[in-house]
Amino acid sequence: MAISNDTVRKTLILTGASRGIGHATVKRFSSAGWRVITCSRHPFPEDCPWEAGPEDHIQVDLSDVDDVRPAINEMRERLEGGKLEALVNNAAISPKGENGERLGAIDMNSEDWKKVFQVNFFAPIMLARGLVEELKNAKGSVVNVTSIAGARVHPFAGAAYATSKAALASLTREMAADFGPLGVRVNAISPGEIDTAILSPGTDKIVETLPLRRLGMPEEVAKAIYFLCSDQSSYVTGAELHINGGQHV
Repeated sequence: MAISNDTVRKTLILTGASRGIGHATVKRFSSAGWRVITCSRHPFPEDCPWEAGPEDHIQVDLSDVDDVRPAINEMRERLEGGKLEALVNNAAISPKGENGERLGAIDMNSEDWKKVFQVNFFAPIMLARGLVEELKNAKGSVVNVTSIAGARVHPFAGAAYATSKAALASLTREMAADFGPLGVRVNAISPGEIDTAILSPGTDKIVETLPLRRLGMPEEVAKAIYFLCSDQSSYVTGAELHINGGQHV
């Protein structure tokens, strides 16, 4: 008996999947029956409870252009039927000073600036362009993870991180215009203070000023990502969804 299109398993490619928002996103999509191909610079952790992980994990250093290109080829080879329903660009880096301090526009050296932009900005468009045919075949969705730091000076986020996220927000708009005629939607989510392992000391002071007076949870961000990759947002493209408890108001 032939399998109908309704029963074909959808596929997500997710960068930065090893912790925090990325890990919550893996669990959200997996629970909905999606196949999740994860990408990170680390090998798949043996203690991860996600059973499908080892065979659907691609180790790639997004800061290295020469490593990204073959990784894209591997992704294409793994996509059964040549379709990709969703690409989520979640991976990002934000270097700190020797004592964990924020690095401003003057402090960071040029090589680190280039590395931040390669991971946070150039890798997302490299992946989307490299997988454009697979996204087109599935009428898929791209979600770029930006940040509230892209719209204002943040006490903990460095200048390179913040400007790369601002650039990614602008890129989302441009991608929405260019990928739209192919039937591919491109949106962004902009998290604020989310309860992950990378929270900086002093975040509690920011939380006191938020309208909702609490940190966001990774699962709440994952739900928003899922919404933007689902048919429930079928007429949404070029949007940046703020997930910050009102921090932007």
